[in-house]
Amino acid sequence: MPEGHTIHRLAQDHAEKFADRKVTATSPQGKFSDAAALLTGQQLTRTEAHGKHLFLLFGAEHWVHIHLGLFGKYTFGGPPAPPPTDTVRLRLANDAHYADLRGPTTCALITDAEKQAIHDRLGPDPLRQGEDPARAYERISRSRTTIAALLMDQKVIAGVGNVYRAEVLFRHGIDPYTPGKNLTRPQLAVIWDDLVALMHDGVRANRIDTVRPEHTPEAMNRAPRVDDHGGEVYVYRRAHRPCHLCGTEIRTAELAARNLFWCPTCQPAR
Repeated sequence: MPEGHTIHRLAQDHAEKFADRKVTATSPQGKFSDAAALLTGQQLTRTEAHGKHLFLLFGAEHWVHIHLGLFGKYTFGGPPAPPPTDTVRLRLANDAHYADLRGPTTCALITDAEKQAIHDRLGPDPLRQGEDPARAYERISRSRTTIAALLMDQKVIAGVGNVYRAEVLFRHGIDPYTPGKNLTRPQLAVIWDDLVALMHDGVRANRIDTVRPEHTPEAMNRAPRVDDHGGEVYVYRRAHRPCHLCGTEIRTAELAARNLFWCPTCQPAR
């Protein structure tokens, strides 16, 4: 599932390609046809992201809510737009660009009140300007749940997925099985601040890179990572390979229905 930086990047991409220009909206798949008809001829006036949720405002009142889920994906292109396939849930097009949305968990026209209800159930997002992490700190500090599971809970912190979860815990030497209540406020602040920096880097680069400059392939004279997810990482999807820092074999286990990755030496249990 795409992590928060991808959704914020999609909000930027839509703004760059469609803002303040009238669009033609179609739903070749047919599941969004009535809503698409309402959007045709309107201008995209605002884009917004919160965690893994994308919001596109057309005109003054038509919000489109998109959640990609596990299988959703976007394709952007320029003219001439090819004939859409019948798997396209929503195509937006103007005279310079088109965007095809396929396979989302959610693609729905919603009201202001419905949009606000989505925001209300989400935790603070490290990529949203002015977000206060205090709500996340309070929930974590009262919980016996592991910090690895809490970081994946979108009601606690919105936008963090499996990669950022594994990598931020490694970067600060935190055992993923540590109960939330056992972490100090300074530790939680360091986690939040690092997520803010890493995820903003992810938006700019459109990929996740989490290794510090002294641990890049060039600095360590090692082979670069070869993985469909791209980006240089410490532990994510590196199970049974040696840790870049200490050489210990990276471990993996299932936690919160996702594969967890960590180094038992660099992230010792306490």
